Amino acid sequence: MNTEMKGTFAEAIDRKSLKKTVISRFSLLFIALGAVYFLTAGTFRYWEAWAYMITIFIPMIVFLGYMFRHDPKFLERRMRTREKRKEQKLIVTLGALPILLAFVLPGFDERFGWSDISLSVTIAGIAMVLLSYLMILYVFKTNSYAARVVEVEKEQKVITSGPYALVRHPTYVGVIILYIASPVALGSYWALIPALFIIPVIVARIKDEEKELQDSLEGYKEYTQKVKYRLLPGLW
Repeated sequence: MNTEMKGTFAEAIDRKSLKKTVISRFSLLFIALGAVYFLTAGTFRYWEAWAYMITIFIPMIVFLGYMFRHDPKFLERRMRTREKRKEQKLIVTLGALPILLAFVLPGFDERFGWSDISLSVTIAGIAMVLLSYLMILYVFKTNSYAARVVEVEKEQKVITSGPYALVRHPTYVGVIILYIASPVALGSYWALIPALFIIPVIVARIKDEEKELQDSLEGYKEYTQKVKYRLLPGLW
């Protein structure tokens, strides 16, 4: 077998392995979210949860299929979940509880009727979830190096186009909106309380992440001089 054939064969194996990993992670996420929402609600007649999951998973399926064809390296990066920086490990650990509560409380809220959210407000929440999620996917398409963990690769370059021309961390803008809109979309005002804690968690993550980027990513310091704001133009 010549070198070219070996390379093609190895790539086919890698793609097959990646596909299995993506499908298994996707399936696990779907099952986990369904279990959390319907077990805590004590019923499958929780229409907000069904609407929320459909809103998230249909764009996700389309996007995963597109990226598997056009940018499998991006998907490979997104499959990495182990942080290398001890600071990021601590931030993730501290942020786990409020994030968990933000996803668990809506089901209990549905079961015990703590919140009284109108249909129009719930639909507005679902719309915000969809828009924020599409925003995140657009950032992912713009930046192939948008990994789940904080790391810098040798060939990585600074992205300055698209949403990165407005703020330095557009992914986190979408994530904040998504997390805050999710409790409303799921019919719970009470879940907004822990969901709001995503903001200080992300701020801490960004501050540490930028240390790594300025130390390891060529051109990032110059980029910070050009694009002044991290999350919100005119504020921070």
